[in-house]
Amino acid sequence: MPYALFDGDRQIGSGFPTEADVWKQALDCRLISDVPVADEAGGQVLSAHYHVKEIGEESCSPDPAGKLPEEIS
Repeated sequence: MPYALFDGDRQIGSGFPTEADVWKQALDCRLISDVPVADEAGGQVLSAHYHVKEIGEESCSPDPAGKLPEEIS
């Protein structure tokens, strides 16, 4: 199943084959300063309104209104 970055309930950005790919996108967009490691206990790494979740194959297109920070002008 693919994964995507969400702002609230709106998908932003494209769907990716793995959760790690979504974290890399968030890192590249400067939403986070480091990718979380599965075996480390840690706090919130994304702002409260952002989260990563699994999406269905039919939901791989981002919401046209959803914009990553560098896409907002």
